[in-house]
Amino acid sequence: MKKYKPTSPGRRQGEIVDLSVLTRSEPHKALTSGFWRARGRNSFGRITTRHKGGGVKRLFRQIDFIYDKRDIPAVVESVEYDPNRSSFIALLKYADGERRYVLAPQGVTIGSRCITSENAPIELGSRTVLKRIPPGTFVYNVELQKGQGAKFARSAGSGAEVLAHDGPYSNLKLPSGEVRRVFSEGFASIGVLSNPEHNLMTIGKAGRNRRLGIRPTVRGSVMNPRDHPHGGGEGRTQLGLRRPKTPWGKTAKGVKTRNRKKKSWKFILSRRVKKS
Repeated sequence: MKKYKPTSPGRRQGEIVDLSVLTRSEPHKALTSGFWRARGRNSFGRITTRHKGGGVKRLFRQIDFIYDKRDIPAVVESVEYDPNRSSFIALLKYADGERRYVLAPQGVTIGSRCITSENAPIELGSRTVLKRIPPGTFVYNVELQKGQGAKFARSAGSGAEVLAHDGPYSNLKLPSGEVRRVFSEGFASIGVLSNPEHNLMTIGKAGRNRRLGIRPTVRGSVMNPRDHPHGGGEGRTQLGLRRPKTPWGKTAKGVKTRNRKKKSWKFILSRRVKKS
């Protein structure tokens, strides 16, 4: 982590990830494009997600989550910052000359070699089928089904632990603590994703949040009763409700939101650990 000298109140509190591990400041132009950021609005322009909007313009980096270049070795050319996700990204150069961006695992450096293959070695960054990966190994970019592309363990510092193999399934312990069955024919990458200090950053000041595209959040307790169930009263008052609610009157805490008729229930062996 990098701490600033306290030259101002915002700098005094600010703390960011040390980016000295990165090897390139400008992205590979052929793999970038502009894109439209929704800013919390739907196709009609109506707000569907509050507290989003504005922010600094970003270039979109085309990340390979499908990994359809099989049995072709690749070399890491650079490790770069991506403003659109929490982990760092790596630029791979394949033996046939093609370049692609992938999520960078912790410990990868320039010159590191990797390959996507059913017979790939169990090494950092390599990608192979789950049934070949020994229990106790951490993996990321996990497929739910073969050929579907990476779905699990894609954020900074995250990795799923392979617990066991049971017939056509593999048991994984996800970063949330949930134990889940996944088809063992699916592919997964070896290692844990980079930038594990991402959640330790201190924003420091409101202006930096606005540049990230995060708008201010107003507490319901300071609103009027017509604007929020928590609003009203003289000064600071209690909610006057059995439990906290959303602005639309739905229970906000302590209620399970997962659909009990969802087909994927049968794949969950143990629910995630509830954080107090």
